[in-house]
Amino acid sequence: VQLQASGGGLVQTGGSLRLSCAASGSIFSINGMGWYRQAPGKQRELVAVISSGGSTNYADSVKGRFRISTDNAKNTVTLQMNSLKFEDAAVYYCNADIATMVVPTKFRSYWGQGTLVTVSS
Repeated sequence: VQLQASGGGLVQTGGSLRLSCAASGSIFSINGMGWYRQAPGKQRELVAVISSGGSTNYADSVKGRFRISTDNAKNTVTLQMNSLKFEDAAVYYCNADIATMVVPTKFRSYWGQGTLVTVSS
């Protein structure tokens, strides 16, 4: 199983970016997907998660600005980021709880490779 993230880049404050992450491989089921971020010198933190049923949870710092969504048919998760601030700059990682065809009864957490978001003035 692999998670491939894309969409990071350089954006001015107040701008928008859209991150996408596609899960591929021997996937039996996905329980939930999400985005985390890690800024230099800081711990990785939750940004937004979405369950297989569509329930969402956001970090307080991004509520009202970011929106997470999934395309279950394509095993993708998208993070629409609006009104970006300096403090949003970080490496963003996608995450998914996946049960594989080999062990369809057990979910395991998988991580993407990270995509860099830089916010400038």
